[in-house]
Amino acid sequence: MRYNIYVFRHGQTYFNKNKMFTGWKESKLTSLGIKQAKALGKILKNKKIDIAFDNGLSRSKETLKQILIYHPECKKVITDKRMIERSYGKLEGLKHDDIIEKYGLEQFNLWHRGFNDRPPKGESFADVEKRVCKFIKFLKFYIKKNRVNVAISASGNSIRLFRKIMEKKSKEEVVKWTISYDKIFYYVLNV
Repeated sequence: MRYNIYVFRHGQTYFNKNKMFTGWKESKLTSLGIKQAKALGKILKNKKIDIAFDNGLSRSKETLKQILIYHPECKKVITDKRMIERSYGKLEGLKHDDIIEKYGLEQFNLWHRGFNDRPPKGESFADVEKRVCKFIKFLKFYIKKNRVNVAISASGNSIRLFRKIMEKKSKEEVVKWTISYDKIFYYVLNV
């Protein structure tokens, strides 16, 4: 049997719109973000979703809510913080431009997209990869045991590492990706 995994990013938030480091801070969806979530819902409308995951943040939950409008067959939503956004530590809530002005573009780029570089009191992509890897192992076991199709509402950086693992990509490729608000990543698990 083949089971599907649908992974998508939450819609645009106010922090995203204002080019701020969000991380684990809460930031609500903008009106555009709500439209993006509704558009994802329409794309997934005719797919079967048995179980859904959010990452505990309101933006992930609100995006998932728009998808599940079309899926009365989805009987369970699980919050799993292993798919939460990368923590930007002390940079959370600060504007990108202010960080560039204070620390320079080179340091900003290391904190923003360096694979092994941690922002002050934050996580590196390598750190996020470890927890996402644990989530994927759990997910594969869960799908095999329960024989379900799964939707995952996550954040850009956790999706980045989810894709790295599932698609067997290099860290050099991963740091160059932009995870858009309107794309769904499809994976098939053969059981």
